[in-house]
Amino acid sequence: MGTRPWIVDGGLWALIEPLLPPWPEKAPGPPPVPDRLSLEGMLYVLHNDIAWQLLPLELGFGSGQTRWRRLDRWQKAGVFDRLHRVLLAELNAADEQDWSRACADGSHARAKKREPTPARRRSTGGRRAANTTWSAADAAPR
Repeated sequence: MGTRPWIVDGGLWALIEPLLPPWPEKAPGPPPVPDRLSLEGMLYVLHNDIAWQLLPLELGFGSGQTRWRRLDRWQKAGVFDRLHRVLLAELNAADEQDWSRACADGSHARAKKREPTPARRRSTGGRRAANTTWSAADAAPR
């Protein structure tokens, strides 16, 4: 049958479970799919690169649309940002962090604010360029 990478093992689940928001006590409808099974359904969709609506119900993960809504709820609650930090700390503690491929840019780290520069800088803005497709000589009658 091969490996099923969407299955969350006990060690990983022990890190993830405390980060998840509690389910509302008075939620309408049938009881929700357990969080672990819900996560595995999300991972199944992402691993197999299928549309949420194509998640097979017979796998027991619930509907794809419901998995997407739970994913959205967890994202808005900051679960994945916190999980990222927890996993980085675990790797660092185990001395298994490979920084050789790490990078930081403005989209992930805030740039330091610099002191204002006292001297006015020369503009690098463009100037109106000479028109190379028309000249007065072209307009003269022949």
